[in-house]
Amino acid sequence: MRIRKRIGETVSNDMELLTLVADALAHPVRLELLKFIMQKNKAMELVCTSNLVENFDYAQATISQHMNKLSVAGLVNTRSAERRTYYFADASVITEYMNAIKRFATMQ
Repeated sequence: MRIRKRIGETVSNDMELLTLVADALAHPVRLELLKFIMQKNKAMELVCTSNLVENFDYAQATISQHMNKLSVAGLVNTRSAERRTYYFADASVITEYMNAIKRFATMQ
């Protein structure tokens, strides 16, 4: 499930965003994976599952489970090509998350 901010969304959508992203960011390995992908994307380098397995000391299945959590939260987008899955960080979701936290903090 992807979360995208639209004008007029209700508080419940903020709550959904907060829970999905907080859950995805709650594990240190997922934070490291996201940081790695963001750095590689910034350097205009493609990142696929095999790159993650090479750079992190975890089995491919473990990496895939962590990447699924990041993808469900919308923090990472995927593209399949030539039997590989490539990952692209979506920093706009972090901005949306921070804005939702601000709205949550100011709720009366």
